Amino acid sequence: MASPIRILLAKVGLDGHDRGVKVVARALRDAGMDVIYSGLHRTPDEVVTAAIQEDVDVLGVSLLSGVQMTVFPKIFARLKQEGANDMIVVAGGVMPDEDVVALKKMGVSEVLLQDTPPEKIVSRLRELVAQRGAR
Repeated sequence: MASPIRILLAKVGLDGHDRGVKVVARALRDAGMDVIYSGLHRTPDEVVTAAIQEDVDVLGVSLLSGVQMTVFPKIFARLKQEGANDMIVVAGGVMPDEDVVALKKMGVSEVLLQDTPPEKIVSRLRELVAQRGAR
């Protein structure tokens, strides 16, 4: 049997709202995934370091604070620096449509906005891991 998908969920920056990310964490756990939640107020460096140490398949960053266009370039720079370019990075939360397009161009594999049903998040993460294949 294949090992479960491992995902680190993180809240980056000063955003203090974590109800949504906790709902997502529960849905992913209920679907059989290994979920690590980093907690609130993390830096891009902290979440990348944790994701590498935990050997996760997916780094999921939840943002409601509007800082996505500064946070994700830092995350990708750190992943590249650490040689972890194969890690799947997804964004979640609240952000404008134009940022969704820019984030995908930057390398974010998927942007799951606040109204995405939990079962869609589960199925999309499974698809992304299957598409990437074994690491």
